[in-house]
Amino acid sequence: MNKALFLDRDGIINERIIGGYITKPAEFKLIPESLSLFAWAKEHGYMTVIVTNQQGIGKGLMTEQDLADVHAYMCSLLAEHGFAPDAIEFCPDLDGTNSPRRKPAPGMLLDAAQQLDIDLSSSWMIGDSITDAQAGKKAGTTTILVGTYSNIPEADFICADVGECAEILIPLG
Repeated sequence: MNKALFLDRDGIINERIIGGYITKPAEFKLIPESLSLFAWAKEHGYMTVIVTNQQGIGKGLMTEQDLADVHAYMCSLLAEHGFAPDAIEFCPDLDGTNSPRRKPAPGMLLDAAQQLDIDLSSSWMIGDSITDAQAGKKAGTTTILVGTYSNIPEADFICADVGECAEILIPLG
């Protein structure tokens, strides 16, 4: 079985637009420190899987093609540094719909695990919202929550910023 580093997109790989959505490539700003996560995964034999809620589609603010364009741009930026995600899972469902794929539900992680033969107990989930940690915990991964949080039971580790995450990651098996 494979092991994976699951990464939330907005706030971990790219700068989040507070109160808004990234709807086109020009709005996507790579967080340079995120490259250390891809480097760590590559060095330690982990797949990288991006799992991202994208309710902007459900709200009609963007199309799936808009999202594909943003992801193509993101992948081109990562490729410039020798990295490529093994998979990108997204959920366009609106908050409050009880979607099995929308974080905090673990569906995106479970689907990727099934498709890519991933051992979730040997994998990590890194995100910047409590729902990321909840999804990771429900899926059975070790979780890192990025931000100014404290006492979040779903988070195995908390980092102030993305740059600190690679210091916490340890191979689980």
